[in-house]
Amino acid sequence: MATFGSLSDRLADTFRNLRTKGKLSAADVDGTVREIRRALLDADVALEVVKDFTGKVRERALSDEVNRALNPAQQVVQIVNEELIQILGGQQRRLEFAKKPPTVIMLAGLQGAGKTTLAGKLAKWLAKDGHTPMLVAADLQRPNAVNQLQVVGQQASVAVYAPEPGNGVGNPVRVAKDSIKYAVDKQYDTVIVDTAGRLGVDAELMKQAADIRKAVDPDEVLFVIDAMIGQDAVATARAFQEGVDFTGVVLSKLDGDARGGAALSVASVTGRPIIFASTGESLDDFEPFHPDRMASRILDLGDILTLIEQAQSAFDEEEARKVAEKFATDSFTLDDFLKQMQQLRKAGSIKNMLGMLPGAGGLKQQLENFDEKEIVRTEAIIQSMTKQERTNPKILNGSRRLRIAKGSGMTVTDVNQLVQRFEQAAKMMKTVAKGGMPNIPGMGPVPGASFGGGSRKNAKKKGGSGSRSGNPAKRAAENAARASGVKPVGAEPEKSGAGFGLGAKAPNGSQNPSPEELEALQRFLR
Repeated sequence: MATFGSLSDRLADTFRNLRTKGKLSAADVDGTVREIRRALLDADVALEVVKDFTGKVRERALSDEVNRALNPAQQVVQIVNEELIQILGGQQRRLEFAKKPPTVIMLAGLQGAGKTTLAGKLAKWLAKDGHTPMLVAADLQRPNAVNQLQVVGQQASVAVYAPEPGNGVGNPVRVAKDSIKYAVDKQYDTVIVDTAGRLGVDAELMKQAADIRKAVDPDEVLFVIDAMIGQDAVATARAFQEGVDFTGVVLSKLDGDARGGAALSVASVTGRPIIFASTGESLDDFEPFHPDRMASRILDLGDILTLIEQAQSAFDEEEARKVAEKFATDSFTLDDFLKQMQQLRKAGSIKNMLGMLPGAGGLKQQLENFDEKEIVRTEAIIQSMTKQERTNPKILNGSRRLRIAKGSGMTVTDVNQLVQRFEQAAKMMKTVAKGGMPNIPGMGPVPGASFGGGSRKNAKKKGGSGSRSGNPAKRAAENAARASGVKPVGAEPEKSGAGFGLGAKAPNGSQNPSPEELEALQRFLR
């Protein structure tokens, strides 16, 4: 995750130095804690949080649980991970819904924190979970705030209650209060109230937010905070807690390049849990906040559970089964290839998903250079083909490829590369579907694995055992000589000669190869 990139790098360097130690002394622990303290302070984590965190890590790192560990360095990493989970809130906290609908959720926060966009994200997420949410435009102060919420609601395919035009016109408290009656009449089970913000904390902002809370009596008050504001996050959170109070926190803009101190400070300082995280500009870039998973991401330990959940939400199990059958029967087409890519796009940002893999921090440069639009270009090429061409790519001659390139706005080279990648992928997956190991480009097959092309037993039936030479060129020459009916030089003796074939004489009685053998070798090399 981009927000914690710098912190992750610093902690990774610290633990890398620690892993060279077979046993940890008090000086080693103090040096590690000192580096962790610097990394957290550089990440704009609140000083009081840093002191408490490093104090607990040092105390536990000097205890017997580390001294008795087989791998002290890994034990320290585990301690840091556990303490990170605690300052991020400990356990995951879910939304609490009203026993009698509608459930009222009020959003509060400073202007620019992303409340309006987040209202749409939350509504879309609730709709996917079977709820019927309604957005309420109670921000009547900011220019075009009502219009923006209506656009966001349309994108999320949810209803918007906006009786007032905004831009300074209308009473936000009355709008919020009337929205509850409207939701009951129209049978919406969740009401999300978008309130006004200010550039800074002031008395007018707090009074309006407090009046709206009193009028609607919300089940949840979510404080939306920009993860990029650093140290100011603590002061802002405390001001809202005293003026309005809130039940949970939502972190927005976690995809930014800030240092992430807000996330590591606000839960610990306010005692209120982080419930959701916004990780991008798209309405789908929104996820429940799991303290344990976030701690793993920060320490570059990966977040496999979130990755699996995203994949499960995007991929259809029945469709996946059909595709597997097509691989096995060699009937996988470019149409199927296109469907797979479209499902992959539904899962969210590929770059973010790759970043959830353990050790992804070491691939930071490659991830930064990854172009998500490559999938869009691939889709354009396939969609420019006829149905017959997608079913049977072998008919793609030069003129067809030129037409496809012009239709998709790409080049013939791009079309050629796509067809080549498709054929390689289909061949590889067919091998896997039949229980073999794929021949990975640039790596070759896994040694000792069986492949779809035939087993070792069958190879013996076809012509006996092949060459066992460790030299690839020599092995190929010997096999070629055998295929031509001539016994290769240095081959294993059948009845005489020293062990492993060393010192065995050629059929002509000499140690040198016969003319027939040389001729066979030359034929192979040509």
